[in-house]
Amino acid sequence: MSWVALALLCALSLASADAATKAWLKGLAPVELVIVRFCVPGLLLLPWCPDPATLAALPLSFWGLVAMLLPLELLAMWLYMTAIRHHPLSLTLPYLALTPVLTTAVAWILLSERVSARGLLGILLVSAGTWLLNSDQAHNRTWRGWFAPFGAILKQRGARLMLGVAVIYTLTATLGKGALVYLPPAAFGALYFALLGLSVALVLILPQPARLRSLLRHRWAVLAVGSLLGVMVMTHFLAIQRVEVAYMIAVKRTSLLFGILYGALVFREGGMKRRLPAGILMVLGVAILAS
Repeated sequence: MSWVALALLCALSLASADAATKAWLKGLAPVELVIVRFCVPGLLLLPWCPDPATLAALPLSFWGLVAMLLPLELLAMWLYMTAIRHHPLSLTLPYLALTPVLTTAVAWILLSERVSARGLLGILLVSAGTWLLNSDQAHNRTWRGWFAPFGAILKQRGARLMLGVAVIYTLTATLGKGALVYLPPAAFGALYFALLGLSVALVLILPQPARLRSLLRHRWAVLAVGSLLGVMVMTHFLAIQRVEVAYMIAVKRTSLLFGILYGALVFREGGMKRRLPAGILMVLGVAILAS
């Protein structure tokens, strides 16, 4: 299977897991959804973890990076689950496209890295998609009215939550890149998710085992969502081994479009005349930034 097919399957699996979570697990609390999203994929990926000898040889600097990454990842997933559980998929998921824009901005501010003309075009496309998502807030009473859609982001709780996720993913992407110096992507991904699953079990399940009873009442939905995420993680690393990371991530961001389509077809969310074009613009912007 080609890397493009694997990356598209990865995107579809992620969007399907989000839709299944919203449809079948809406009665669970965000904390319980974090358990579903990390523990099941963590178990599935155990066979791909590095052997004990390799783990023992890793320096303290690697484990320090992992120690910073884990709580950030858990916080991001809690915000993510809260956003998609209570708010429309088509109005929350597209804000994940802001991650590469924020990364570019951070590199420009902290590292004085210049933005190329291509990069500027990508940022403008993502910004245009963000504006279009909230274009119903625009007005021509004053010149500031044309910028009202950007301010609307802060007024919508779902958008604010997903914006927080994008900010955290900007940090984890930077830290995670440093961790890949010590392990290849597939081995690091398997170890990372196994550690996330273990951390969730220790922090959220061990103190309150009753949470497992709640999950068992939805066992088939939990298994479906966890399996979809397992497919997402495995196809992610199978694809990323075959092509440059930037290209794979650009294709994976089509999950935003799949999520918008799920919102329209499954959850009958309105506003598709602006949300779908907005999602397309944001994905195109991400693809240009990644190229």
